[in-house]
Amino acid sequence: MASVPSGLEKGKEKERENGKPVEEVTNQKVKKEGLGWIEWLMGWLTLAYEMLFQRIVASNLENPLPLPPINDLTFIVTGSTSGIGKEVARQLAEAGGHVVMAVRNTKAATDIIKKWQEDWSGRGLPLNIEVMELDLLSLDSVVRFAEAWNARSGPLHALINNAGIFSIGEPQKFSKDGHEEHMQVNHLAPALLSILLLPSLIRSSPSRIVNVNSLMHFLGFVDPEDMNVTSGKRKFTSMMGYSNSKLAQIMFSSVLNKRLPTEAGINVACVSPGIVQTNVARDLPSVIQAAYRLIPFFIFNPEEGSRSTLFAATDPQLVDYCESLKAEDWPVCAFLSHDCRPANPSEEAHNVETAYRVWEKTLELIGLPSDAVERLIEGGEVKCKYGDSQ
Repeated sequence: MASVPSGLEKGKEKERENGKPVEEVTNQKVKKEGLGWIEWLMGWLTLAYEMLFQRIVASNLENPLPLPPINDLTFIVTGSTSGIGKEVARQLAEAGGHVVMAVRNTKAATDIIKKWQEDWSGRGLPLNIEVMELDLLSLDSVVRFAEAWNARSGPLHALINNAGIFSIGEPQKFSKDGHEEHMQVNHLAPALLSILLLPSLIRSSPSRIVNVNSLMHFLGFVDPEDMNVTSGKRKFTSMMGYSNSKLAQIMFSSVLNKRLPTEAGINVACVSPGIVQTNVARDLPSVIQAAYRLIPFFIFNPEEGSRSTLFAATDPQLVDYCESLKAEDWPVCAFLSHDCRPANPSEEAHNVETAYRVWEKTLELIGLPSDAVERLIEGGEVKCKYGDSQ
């Protein structure tokens, strides 16, 4: 088990100091049109602090992160052919877990597994790892994946929603489902996947859903009636698309965590990996790419960036922490920083009223009924408007 000096039990104290009471947030009456300049400035200062000091803050962590026994546990990791997801999949498999690489490029994943098996040869049993196709730009693909997995009637102990995009500097693009691409890949598709896989997660409880998030959500603002930024009220930028999608993910995750009864045995957490050198950098302007190469000391490599995700997916302390937040009706789900300690997401993430509106709009956009979670918990079925069988 990873050594975290302050322990998860201290997380609530930090949140009580920085967070807002549920009643205060709920009673907000004035509709916000965007972030105030103070929130915007604080968001950028938070990002600057993380970049400059993340190595110092996380100096207590070992690299690679020691994992607790995970033999016979099953993990689905999306976006696991590169970056953080690739490191998470490899380390879980080497620690004895059964890993499913849920990816769009199955050939690349197969080639990666072949190399891992060769490198692992002679060190123990062959890695228990497989590949399944999943394209988050297609909600049909998400439904097909979930149906195929649930049909196995096998265990699922952790769903790790790692895949994401940040098309820096690119114009606004839409998926074939009609959604802004950042919003679909980073929020809508993982939300659909999480709900559709609830039967498998319930069967394997205690289980967990881990969403790889970002401190960029501090710059986000979600209008539930304009999640795809098509109304013309706001000018779209790729940074807006990315930060909004990450904030929407936290809001949705917080409501999902509340909707899941304790007896279901499923906990939901969002994590910040820190500022990491991943394939996102290949989409950056050349000047910023050069800066990335000049400041390697400040930026985590993928192995370092994987630690908070691995901790959230495997550490037994997380279960008690998540359940205590739920028992106290805390407005947000568990949020872990890059140093594997509890952290407080943005002020906007605490907006309970907006979070519930994001929840309702998300279910509408992904084609699920409003009581989908309750039906699945009770052992029933739900129909999604996406998927070949519908």
